[in-house]
Amino acid sequence: MIDLTEVILSEGKVIHREAELGLDVLSYRFGDFKIVEKSPVSVTVENIGDRKLILKGDVTIRLRIPCARCLKPVVSEITVPFDMETGLDEKDYIDGYNLDVDQLVHDEALLYWPERTLCREACKGICPTCGQNLNDGSCNCTRTDLDPRMAKILDIFSNFKEV
Repeated sequence: MIDLTEVILSEGKVIHREAELGLDVLSYRFGDFKIVEKSPVSVTVENIGDRKLILKGDVTIRLRIPCARCLKPVVSEITVPFDMETGLDEKDYIDGYNLDVDQLVHDEALLYWPERTLCREACKGICPTCGQNLNDGSCNCTRTDLDPRMAKILDIFSNFKEV
């Protein structure tokens, strides 16, 4: 938490603070992601009047995200910059005269989430039948190169009998 009393009470006032990030996990609907390393959150807050603040700053976090192909945990670095105008009553990370940096980072980190995380570019993924990590070795499943959306056509031909 950063105390905003000084800046809230004086229009035009600017403060710069660094705060330790208390988050150890980022939790979203699609999973929980452990933070393995984090820098202090650097924040500049400016009172621009009319109960509005400008928040600027950034934080860098490293967290474990599953590989998009094989689901093996990969440590990925995300830098979360923020530069926003906000009202004192508009956001859940402003609580009275305090700025909850953990909530701010949690809310903003999703905007900078990597599109795709891979353990390596040549990751082979997992077998869709048995779940074997194909980077660790092959499995004994029968593989066809058919598109799974074509399964109904395959059923038609397997049930076809000559007259």
